[in-house]
Amino acid sequence: MKKLVSIAALLLIIASFSLFIYRPAKETIIFFPIHPHVTFSEAKTTLQLQPQKRDGKYSLLWSASSSLDRDAYLRQDISLLFADGRLVDRLAKWKTNSQTLTQEKIVAARDSRFFQAISFHHGELHEGEMITSSQTMTSDYLYVIDSPYSPLVSFHRAATQDEKEWQNVLNKTTAEFLQHTSESLLSHFSIQKQQYYSLYLPDLIVYNEQPLPDLSMEKTQEIIGKLWEGLYKSYFLGIKKEDGSILSPIGSTTPLILISKDYSHLLVLTETKDGEKIRLTQQISR
Repeated sequence: MKKLVSIAALLLIIASFSLFIYRPAKETIIFFPIHPHVTFSEAKTTLQLQPQKRDGKYSLLWSASSSLDRDAYLRQDISLLFADGRLVDRLAKWKTNSQTLTQEKIVAARDSRFFQAISFHHGELHEGEMITSSQTMTSDYLYVIDSPYSPLVSFHRAATQDEKEWQNVLNKTTAEFLQHTSESLLSHFSIQKQQYYSLYLPDLIVYNEQPLPDLSMEKTQEIIGKLWEGLYKSYFLGIKKEDGSILSPIGSTTPLILISKDYSHLLVLTETKDGEKIRLTQQISR
């Protein structure tokens, strides 16, 4: 009887240990050559203002969804939400042997703000020993006017004179803030901006449909895919400093992307919520 109890206890320990070993780890985004015939049948990012305020705050419904035209070994979507030039929040979801991902989140905020969201949709495909991928980006933006002198309102494109004035104010405020931050970062790291193509992360969406200067669309997509791979590891999950420590990206400035004009490397510059200046470097393969 004692032997049976001992054997049962041993089996329980082994089973528990096995469950611990095989618990899935957090996935990562890895770029593989783009599959020429696999595409996203649908992909979108949306920002919608909810009608009611609560405790002086309004709510924003933020969603990101995508559907591949076939099952993928691994489906992954990540999304970043910025307001007035700073990161507000993150979304991420992954699923194996799937086509479709859908995720959404309610974000509370106050005051008039300019929101920008950009998402990266990725699929990893396995065919025998060959591994390929499919990718696309989507984005959305929204102006929210929260003033004590007028009703709560939101818009994508200004339709009235008041909305046009608010849009100009919010655009100018965000642009001036990012310009000041970028100049400070470039000076701090002694970077010659004229040697780079520069853009802020939400503007990367334009290269969904067009190549980088003097590059093929294939090479452009490779650079974008590897950029998002690096952003996920070293920004989205936490900003990795040179000493190995990790800082939260929430509250950091919208990343400035600098792509060297000789396409040897790219830089990602940002400033954390606490004012620490960060430079991430990625080599570009020939």
